[in-house]
Amino acid sequence: MAEKTVVHLLRHGEVDNPQKVLYGRLPGYRLSETGEAMALAAAEWLADSVASHPPITHVLSSPLERARQTAAPIAGKLDLPVEIDDRLLEAGNAFEGLRVGVGDGALRSPQHWWKLRNPFRPSWGEPYVEIAARMLAAVEAARDAARGAAAVCVSHQLPIWTLRLHLEGRRYAHDPRRRQCGLASVTSLTYDGDRFVGLSYAEPAGATPSDAVPGA
Repeated sequence: MAEKTVVHLLRHGEVDNPQKVLYGRLPGYRLSETGEAMALAAAEWLADSVASHPPITHVLSSPLERARQTAAPIAGKLDLPVEIDDRLLEAGNAFEGLRVGVGDGALRSPQHWWKLRNPFRPSWGEPYVEIAARMLAAVEAARDAARGAAAVCVSHQLPIWTLRLHLEGRRYAHDPRRRQCGLASVTSLTYDGDRFVGLSYAEPAGATPSDAVPGA
């Protein structure tokens, strides 16, 4: 049997976003106090999991501030540096900076309807196939760096969920409200050598509030 390696995909914690806009790749969006507590809870869970999982030897993060803030507690607990990988970045989205709740804001305006013409690509942002490809490359690089051990990759909801759909052989088009990828959740990918063999999911910081911005 080849070496077992685990890559933990950690979604960032809650962001200070009182206007409830889809902030996407916009700068200046930091974790709220609740988000900081979520990051700490996830860090403690991951540190405690070392006893029953391969030890964590690498911590990587999206370049966005909220992801780096979420990576900091686990890196601090394990005395590891945070490595930045641009491939873990949030997905590009034409609705950045706008309110996009169902029946709310930008989605009610005819000027934006053209952006919604193709949910399978999707037409309003970075194509799912491109998200999956860059996330897979990032995860495989983390796997190779942490052979026989584990790595943590801090990213964002849509990139993590899109990669999961890819690995499970499911269609990319989906309802954002049905993603199993809560705030500060951990999606753990297990590899036997280079072969993906399984996935598990945990919410060490608890369930995401029902009024959270979809995709944020």
